[in-house]
Amino acid sequence: MTLNQGCIGTAYRIEDMQLPLKTEKRLEALGMTYGTKILVINSKEKGTMIVKVRGTRFAIGRDISRNIRISEAEA
Repeated sequence: MTLNQGCIGTAYRIEDMQLPLKTEKRLEALGMTYGTKILVINSKEKGTMIVKVRGTRFAIGRDISRNIRISEAEA
């Protein structure tokens, strides 16, 4: 499943990122690394997603969220 398919209020774990190297390194510098827990806070149908990673909120565009593979996090 990809991040853009995530449900609001649900926690996930980042499994893989298939992004341009520069974008991937920037997200990693912000704390979005493999295995990190991510919470979907808000999701616009054709707009950005707001996610919470390590206590910080991020707005991510659909073109980026389509390329981040996730799995449901265990409670």
